Amino acid sequence: MKTAIITGASSGLGREFARQLTDVFPEIECCWLIARREDRLEEIAREMVGVETVCLPLDLCDSMSFTTLQEKLAAEKPEVAMLINNAGCGYLGRVGETETTRQTRMVDLNVRALTAVTNLVVPYMPAGGRILNTSSIASFCPTPRMTVYGASKAYVSSFTVGLSEELRRKDITVTAVCPGPMKTEFLDVGSITGRSPAFEYLPYCDQVRVAAGALRAAKAGRTIYTPKLFYKFYRLLAKVTPVKLMVKFTKT
Repeated sequence: MKTAIITGASSGLGREFARQLTDVFPEIECCWLIARREDRLEEIAREMVGVETVCLPLDLCDSMSFTTLQEKLAAEKPEVAMLINNAGCGYLGRVGETETTRQTRMVDLNVRALTAVTNLVVPYMPAGGRILNTSSIASFCPTPRMTVYGASKAYVSSFTVGLSEELRRKDITVTAVCPGPMKTEFLDVGSITGRSPAFEYLPYCDQVRVAAGALRAAKAGRTIYTPKLFYKFYRLLAKVTPVKLMVKFTKT
């Protein structure tokens, strides 16, 4: 049975990935949904008609969640055709002025959890498998007041490119989607709403379109997918402009 695993599936972009998954990958027969909120997962599962769903209420900031996932993988030995690493968080605030637990949570979830889940799942992926990682435009350039978040997403994009080369011989592709801000609960949870001038004037991405585009990019085997022409240009600008100069224009 061809299986997909989606982390951070309870809301926002993760929820859209779950909703649109079989539109792009109709061969998927089963989907494991991972997030902390079981009630949200069950609600999404009910919407996924025609696909067997498994809800795994795991907190990926807790190392025991990796043990639980490892044991389930070993017991069921699924054929994982698709892994979507969407779980992540971001908080606005300067280093030294923000709670340490908030800063380290971004590292734990955006970096550590993504790496652990990928390492656990890859052995169960056959040739033709796809991995889709949620990165961000923040990965293109350091972002003051979201320094840790930007650095964590730079890791996600770099990890994606390196892993893509590693898994090429296994015919497994790896894609990173790098969207701009979206009107999801991410902004409220991260204490960003109303506190960042940059987020007031930046063009917002639509999560429905981002999910659709990212899934298509993964199917095509693209390594980096950036929605919206504005952010494609920003990515190019970040490549050719000195970092210190770019940082002056990325203050949030």
